[in-house]
Amino acid sequence: MEQDPKTLLLFGDSNTHGTGPLTVLGQQERYPLAQRWPTLLAQKLGATWRVIDEGLPGRTTLHDDPVEGPHKNGAAALLGILESHSPIDTVVVKLGTNDLKPRFSVNAFDIAQSVGKLVRIIRTSGCGPARGVPRVIVVCPPQIEERGVLAEMFRGGAAKSVGLSPAMAEMAAREGVDLVDLTGAVTVSSVDGIHYEATQMPRIAELIFAAIQN
Repeated sequence: MEQDPKTLLLFGDSNTHGTGPLTVLGQQERYPLAQRWPTLLAQKLGATWRVIDEGLPGRTTLHDDPVEGPHKNGAAALLGILESHSPIDTVVVKLGTNDLKPRFSVNAFDIAQSVGKLVRIIRTSGCGPARGVPRVIVVCPPQIEERGVLAEMFRGGAAKSVGLSPAMAEMAAREGVDLVDLTGAVTVSSVDGIHYEATQMPRIAELIFAAIQN
């Protein structure tokens, strides 16, 4: 019997979805499939992996969004997504940017702890091979900037985002999961300060590919 490919789940927000820099609020701009970093990562991994890019614009770690809706809550959606794609060999969690919005009133430490809660949900889900524990890789997003049409939505978030790297590193070490830190390696667009230019996509794919291969 031919062996199924391994399954990789990418659990993220608009920067996993492939949203490009916004110039108008509510704009639905998405890079072509071939340009998105999940696609580039799948190409690097080859036919031995099945890559599921589960990116929702506006997704938070564990907060119901009072403006955009409760469906943006990552923790509330995670278990159902895990079960629907089970068995899963590796889960990459790339969240935290939307938590920087002032409406959630959390700091970098809180955001890292929230990602840690997602790690524990994954590990106790029984969604790995033979109902075991899948590998978890956490991605720390790069520092944001308060620019353009998203500046007010993320007011105060740039300063908080500086603390994400050390907070995520401490959490990842405590939880015993691998960390891919995009700080300094990937930059946000000067257009809206949140999303990435297409030129950043290969770098993201390269860094996560290296972590998976490690």
